[in-house]
Amino acid sequence: MKIIEKIPELQRALTHARQTHKSIGLVPTMGALHAGHLALVQRAVTENDVAVVSVFVNPSQFNDKNDLKNYPRTPDADCKLLEEAGANIVFMPAVDEMYPEPDTRQFAFGALETVMEGQFRPGHFNGVAQIVSRLLTIVNPDRAYFGEKDFQQLTIIRDLVKQLNFNVDIVACPIVREADGLAMSSRNARLNPAERQAAVNISKTLNASVVRHCLVGFKPQSPVSETKSWVIKQINAVPELRVEYFDIVDGHTLQSIQEWSDTTFPVGCIAVFDGDVRLIDVVFYLA
Repeated sequence: MKIIEKIPELQRALTHARQTHKSIGLVPTMGALHAGHLALVQRAVTENDVAVVSVFVNPSQFNDKNDLKNYPRTPDADCKLLEEAGANIVFMPAVDEMYPEPDTRQFAFGALETVMEGQFRPGHFNGVAQIVSRLLTIVNPDRAYFGEKDFQQLTIIRDLVKQLNFNVDIVACPIVREADGLAMSSRNARLNPAERQAAVNISKTLNASVVRHCLVGFKPQSPVSETKSWVIKQINAVPELRVEYFDIVDGHTLQSIQEWSDTTFPVGCIAVFDGDVRLIDVVFYLA
């Protein structure tokens, strides 16, 4: 496994791979890797001749300076895990390598970016678009791998690829969870024991909302508004937890649905503060 810090060196290595007709897979990460990231890496290794993993905490996608400061950084442990997972190249650039000059590009994603994460984290998706477009331009992969936990981000990246006409297959990978159901996240490491115990109530409640409200005879029974209210009430009843938002949306447009019949792809997206740690999760309902 090669660890590369400079863009020209990375591009030289990948040019050689292409000249020998090797396929390239990219897994963009911000490090502090866990089993969820490694599932993406292992899929990239399986489906490509060369698996490239970027490890870069992108400052332009943080609208909270404290969140950027506190984001966990474990480069040595990350490299060990990536080598064990079979990655071929780890790209670990410095900030001034990725942004030798300020990136002033402004992207527009219409209604996709004004809801949920976009509402509560202004500028976040523009920062995501900046770094993802940079990585796709530098690496020029055949496939790029993203987790479904960041469902809104995944949808926006697909739109970005269409806008910029990148010739890349965006591969969505299922959420990887802890044994108790908590969605894996680098931020989980910041939870104290009480917060960690409380966090399981997020996925537990989302799953219960599917069973309790939407699968009576495998047909939606409870109104969408009632399902949303029930989820918020259940999670907010846990002292450590506070729902920032929960919405049930069309999985293609990300717009709120009023009736289950409004879409064939209903998705529940949630953000919850567990103490001062912000966690997100997703649940897929049957139409």
